[in-house]
Amino acid sequence: MKFLDEAKVYVRSGDGGPGCVSFRREKFIEFGGPNGGDGGRGGDVWIECVQGLNTLIDYRYRQHFKARKGEHGMGSNCHGAKGEDAVLQVPAGTQVLAEDGETLIADMTEVGQRVRLAKGGNGGFGNAYFTTSTNRAPRHANPGQEGQEMWLILRLKLIADAGLVGLPNAGKSTFLATVTAAKPKIADYPFTTLHPGLGVVRSDAREFVLADIPGLIEGAHEGVGLGDRFLAHVERCRVLLHLVEGTSEHAGKAYKLVRRELEAYGGGLADKPEIVVLSKADALDAETLKQQVARLKRAAGGKPLVLSAASGQGVQEALRAIQAQLDGQDATEEADGPAEPWHP
Repeated sequence: MKFLDEAKVYVRSGDGGPGCVSFRREKFIEFGGPNGGDGGRGGDVWIECVQGLNTLIDYRYRQHFKARKGEHGMGSNCHGAKGEDAVLQVPAGTQVLAEDGETLIADMTEVGQRVRLAKGGNGGFGNAYFTTSTNRAPRHANPGQEGQEMWLILRLKLIADAGLVGLPNAGKSTFLATVTAAKPKIADYPFTTLHPGLGVVRSDAREFVLADIPGLIEGAHEGVGLGDRFLAHVERCRVLLHLVEGTSEHAGKAYKLVRRELEAYGGGLADKPEIVVLSKADALDAETLKQQVARLKRAAGGKPLVLSAASGQGVQEALRAIQAQLDGQDATEEADGPAEPWHP
């Protein structure tokens, strides 16, 4: 299944059914009088958050959703039936925006949540409604009201507790595959990850959701590479795990580059709690490792964690740091404490 996180759809609620002009005509009843029923109300357009979906791919092939019109009123004071509703089913984390792409209409964050996007038109009154003491035989009825129509933008932002950020090929997908049951594509070239991925971490009798997004490069906020659109999927995260590749030319510069992109994107990402990690440490000799840790410490303002997702060393320390942040504890002291002896 392809990953689609944004779609534009057209919705229209149903028109109300017109009222009926009718008179009671039966044998031996001289003055039957009006008995035209009211029209039925048009169907509404709803959006519903359901379980089992993780993409908006259904809205790539169908963009128009229309509720049914209300039925006509009939004689014998029979009112028309209400039109059938149209329901858009979306995964948790979907935002509904107006056509301008900025005005937020609804934020679907919980399974079972339902929001009415467009209200159906009211049905018209039949001629029986207009009967008065002076007008005993009205011969007119109301047409039904028109429904509402609009274009909407559906934008999916994955719901996760922690998010992975970093340059391409920094080891994010390898870390996700190591600590969760997710199976992202892993290769020795940049931009292996083209779509965000989720995994559930189970550690120390605790569970939390970890999100992986494609890597950022310099100028991503201007559309370079894959751009920074995927950063929307870590906006809801409570903590960021920033992976810096140990085999990069300068770990400090690599860290600052990603931080500039986070600040340029906005959305409060630059202010989120951050755990800095030097990855791929198993590929470094002791002297280079010490030098890269020192560079990253100066850039980040604190001693980073050191890990190798491939060998598993340092992984538990990173998970405990994430849990500490999620529990509202200060993980800074743990990160600045004595580092685990490293054997390259």
